Amino acid sequence: MSSKRVKLNPSEGGAYFAPPSSVRFFSSGCSLLDCVLGGGGYPVGRIVNIVGDKSTGKTLLAIEACANFAAAYPKGRVRYREVEAAFDPPYAERLGLPLDRVELPSDSCLTVEDLFNDLDAFVSKCGREGGLYIVDSLDALSDKAEMEDDFGKSSYGASKAKDMSKLFRRLNQKVSEHLVTVFIISQVRDKIGVSFGRKTTRSGGRALDFYASQVLYLAHVGRLKRTVRGVERAEGVAIKALCDKNKVGLPFRECEFPILFAFGVDDVTAGLDWLKEVKALDELEEDIGRPDKLDGRAYAQARRVVAKAVKKVWVELESSFVPSFRKYGE
Repeated sequence: MSSKRVKLNPSEGGAYFAPPSSVRFFSSGCSLLDCVLGGGGYPVGRIVNIVGDKSTGKTLLAIEACANFAAAYPKGRVRYREVEAAFDPPYAERLGLPLDRVELPSDSCLTVEDLFNDLDAFVSKCGREGGLYIVDSLDALSDKAEMEDDFGKSSYGASKAKDMSKLFRRLNQKVSEHLVTVFIISQVRDKIGVSFGRKTTRSGGRALDFYASQVLYLAHVGRLKRTVRGVERAEGVAIKALCDKNKVGLPFRECEFPILFAFGVDDVTAGLDWLKEVKALDELEEDIGRPDKLDGRAYAQARRVVAKAVKKVWVELESSFVPSFRKYGE
């Protein structure tokens, strides 16, 4: 008894190392990270969860997501719900946040119930161009039960976890139908008494483990230092990103990228370092030069050249790790 092998076409996303044609995407701001996320970046109409410790670029990725969504969908709505009361709009604008396109509500959003009402209203007003809704961060949200309890009374977050699960059950389908991407930032928390498995978690229970299409974990690798006139200063940080869950691409892909203060993700350096690591620098169509010596226009051109090479090599490599035929042929 023989089975017919049906070849999969990478250009159609059939093997999940290229973006599925049925899903719309917008870039994360880093071509290498886009590949890790499934080839296209963040999916439209889905829930995305970014988890990380302090100074790992969570807010920065949210800002760059706003910039890239606004560029890709000129008529789409963008709402940045900042809960931590530590947001600096002028600095965010320097990092790329299009303040003229982004709604920055001044009213307070303190509980999960407030978030539900605000997100529900936002989704209802989004048209065919969809929208992007940022929650920064989930850990800063309380819940009604906690707000009404005495300060010394502990609830272990059980009420918040139930409310989060209820929120996603009620809004998940609506978010998808209105093409709204919900971008949720979570802070990492240590588990107590864990001897095996993942030793960290995040607040809000396990609802995001099930409802998020992408869960991206960020970790601090080290500081990037530079010496000027004999003075050494940290000019950025090196970040490692692991896509722990991915419903629009292959999971458990990871990469490293540098974040420069007052600039953002250095897309060119990230791409060049990765191409060098996989011995594919010859894929570049032209000589890039040192990224720190490029001006704005030259950097933009270098980004396009490096991004093209990174995506080409990534697809070639991924095609080597997945079967080229289906188990059950036609």
